[in-house]
Amino acid sequence: MITERYFFKTVLNIPFAEAVEKARKALATEGFGVLTEIDVKATLKKKLDKEFRNYIILGACNPSLAFRTLQAEKQIGLLLPCNVVVQDGVGGTSIVSAINPEVAMESVGNPDLAPTADEVSRKLKKVIASLE
Repeated sequence: MITERYFFKTVLNIPFAEAVEKARKALATEGFGVLTEIDVKATLKKKLDKEFRNYIILGACNPSLAFRTLQAEKQIGLLLPCNVVVQDGVGGTSIVSAINPEVAMESVGNPDLAPTADEVSRKLKKVIASLE
């Protein structure tokens, strides 16, 4: 059983905006596109008039791997896309982390998803490792 829900994490000694760009490029290198982008800071300011640190959720998708999972499990769209978070760290650093897709897919209970989840996991690990 896999227990780490998000085990890919790195602290970069670069500003937030640069970290977001690097994360996007690293995702593209591994075949992921960014389907959604949620600016948590802007949303909380607009909806609640609350201040929050820079925090963006990138909804990343590798089309061929998503297609494979959609064929294996009809309701898997509830767990797609893979989320990658870029946020402010301490002292001008940025933190980038990604979901562990193996945990998400394991919760479905469909063993046919395991090979694809493993492949997505390996690709996201490469994304995060390339940022260090």
